[in-house]
Amino acid sequence: MPPCMASETCDMKYRSKMKRSLSKLDPPELDFKPLVVIELAKNVKEETKEWLTKKIMDKKKDGGAQLLIKPLMKSEEDESANIYLVGASAKRLLIGAESVGLVKECDDGSMRSFIYNNRKEYINFREDGADFLTMAECQYIIKHELDNLRAREEKIIAGYPQAKLYPGKSILRRLQTNGIMIQIFPLHDTEDLKRLGHEWYCQIKVAFQPIDEIRRYFGDTLGLYFGFLEYFTMALLPMALIGIPYYFFAWEDYDKYVIFATFNLVWSTVILEIWKRWCSTMTYRWGTLLMKRQFEEPRPGFHGVLGINPVTGREEPTYSSFKRQLRLYLVSLPFVCLSLYLSIYVMMIYFDLENWALEYHREHQSDFSSIMLFVPSIIYAVVIEVMNRIYKYAAVFLTSWENHRLESSYQNHLILKVLVFNFLNCFASLFYIAFVMRDLKLLRQSLATLLITSQILNQFVEALLPYWLQKRYNKKVKKNVKLLKESTDLVEQIHLEKEMGAYPGTFDDYLELFLQFGYVSLFSCVYPLAAIFAVLNNITELYSDALKMCCVFKRPFSEPSASIGVWQLAFETMGIIAVVTNCALLGMSTQVNALFDDSKMDLILIVAAIEHALLAVKFILAFVIPDKPYDIQMKLARLEFESMEALKQQQQMKLSLESFTEDDDAMDS
Repeated sequence: MPPCMASETCDMKYRSKMKRSLSKLDPPELDFKPLVVIELAKNVKEETKEWLTKKIMDKKKDGGAQLLIKPLMKSEEDESANIYLVGASAKRLLIGAESVGLVKECDDGSMRSFIYNNRKEYINFREDGADFLTMAECQYIIKHELDNLRAREEKIIAGYPQAKLYPGKSILRRLQTNGIMIQIFPLHDTEDLKRLGHEWYCQIKVAFQPIDEIRRYFGDTLGLYFGFLEYFTMALLPMALIGIPYYFFAWEDYDKYVIFATFNLVWSTVILEIWKRWCSTMTYRWGTLLMKRQFEEPRPGFHGVLGINPVTGREEPTYSSFKRQLRLYLVSLPFVCLSLYLSIYVMMIYFDLENWALEYHREHQSDFSSIMLFVPSIIYAVVIEVMNRIYKYAAVFLTSWENHRLESSYQNHLILKVLVFNFLNCFASLFYIAFVMRDLKLLRQSLATLLITSQILNQFVEALLPYWLQKRYNKKVKKNVKLLKESTDLVEQIHLEKEMGAYPGTFDDYLELFLQFGYVSLFSCVYPLAAIFAVLNNITELYSDALKMCCVFKRPFSEPSASIGVWQLAFETMGIIAVVTNCALLGMSTQVNALFDDSKMDLILIVAAIEHALLAVKFILAFVIPDKPYDIQMKLARLEFESMEALKQQQQMKLSLESFTEDDDAMDS
């Protein structure tokens, strides 16, 4: 698989193999390093191919992307005639690195935004660009330029009058929505992938994944996810170790869980604060902590009339915020409310089944009837998973229809929709059992069943099933590839990769961890083994996710990330809800109730006071523990000071120049 334009670290054997593969390109250009693949539909008109190729190769000032593009083959009898490889010159990639705001380490050890004119001041920079930009960064730059290919004066896609364009419309998105372009994906580097796979999932170890290598190959977003998955798994170990003796030595005595619940509250706060410190250290080292995101460009799916951004002065699509608010509050919000009502209705059906199972067990008192007690919870767990997945598709459609300008805004609205529904769908029955039915034994049974069933289903759907289907399909593809007359290593690789499934992103993975955190932090005081099952699930998740990334899915495009984003807020909100829930559970204990036999109002007031005190402790801990380590704070402060000093010097130079010009004019007069 071809290496990045900015990386020549592969051995000579791999270089010679790549040269043989690239010699099949038409015309042969050994200096062209393909990074991204574009697959067009069959029977696409030659006029369209020429128009798209010209748009990609045209200069930026002419509305193009100023990239390099070559067809894989010229044989029109083969479907490879519709596959194009996209790359860029070393200089173009470096200029692109500056435009997207990549941050690199300087010779003095500081991290600074890359500036092409100051390129010699950065560590590991060479004039040929080798070893400076990773392959993932190069592919991100190319994707960024292709996404910003927008129509200017064009009214249609050349050759397709029905594919309308208007100023500001994303050309690639129009090609995809009209079925002209099938897909676009970055190429793997087989040598680097083999090395990463051997270090990542071929060795049996729970912690210490090669996070930096994962980030270097797959980008910051995936590096952060696997870093958080590893950290969260290790953070669950204290809860798991303490939960074992509490479970076995206090099986029915719920009053003994007071200490465990208190530890739970402190634990849920501390681990999130420590994660923020670790995250800031990682992202500073990667450079994304310093990336400027204030002027985030419109996402490819954003559409509207071409206008001028009042902040940047650039041309970009504009869309009325009033129209977006109408769509949000008159369509999306009612849909979410209707979905929540449906979730509650299904929950009530589950309780009817639960009552039926209890009656059946009372009548028969057999082993079969004992097993039937768990059937309603298992069925309900399966229904929850199905409803969550169906709802997510609807939420994605609605959020796209709302037409958010920024990718961050799009993600925030999507995550909010999904989190509200998933939280109610997964935890409403547990809250009902705990605080309405007040049946702690049934709460323990339901929590265990929901947690274990959902983990088994997720492992099957997300790991085993895709891997099995992909292996079967790849065998078929390999047989077809061998029939190609001009088959080369590069051709075979591209044919295999284009048939792989697209990586769905980290959304579902973070959602699974969020729900898992909820099961542990909300109700683990009545089922301490929840943390144990969470740890076991995450250990298998580490290896199954690694296997999926390396063997099942296409390589995803890299995306810069400085944190886990809105998921951090979601986890912190769950921690606050956990305080209220655990305090209420403690107030329900018989031991606490015995102290307030005369006045239940006193009990309520005491529980509320304890809850407020714990919330105060939680917020104090969050305030006392800095989000960034001291050394990172000093480095950031130093960079801010230097930026201010540089701005002052520029202003002084401008004033001096103006004063000199005025004196010169006075002398002339």
